[in-house]
Amino acid sequence: MTLVKKDKINGDALGTGRRKSSVARVRVRSGEGKIVINRKPLEEYFVNVQDQTAIIETLKSAELDGKVDLIVRVSGGGMTGQSGAVRMGLARALISFDEALHDVLRDGGFLTRDSRMKERKKPGLRGARRGVQFSKR
Repeated sequence: MTLVKKDKINGDALGTGRRKSSVARVRVRSGEGKIVINRKPLEEYFVNVQDQTAIIETLKSAELDGKVDLIVRVSGGGMTGQSGAVRMGLARALISFDEALHDVLRDGGFLTRDSRMKERKKPGLRGARRGVQFSKR
């Protein structure tokens, strides 16, 4: 079952992606391939090539590279977490844009939520698992 989300005002396809502590809200509309993340171009926001390709490969697998415009608002976490959140949000938005892409994106692994989170600190320990150093004397 896929949940199709469209903007009520201008009909943009919407998708939300999460990774670690990052949340990305992605809008997809037909256009000439502009990607804007937090009001900056893709190359300016994600300077790491690995983060850029994570987003572009989603468009390439759907064969929509250069055919749609993306407007992304992402917050929380670091750059890698944010790029993973954008990747998932983009995949969900592309399904809202065209439901026929569901099988392609599912097979590519773009719709799977990476559930790995930072483990919480426990009482009496220095970190999540690291204890205090034992002193013999």
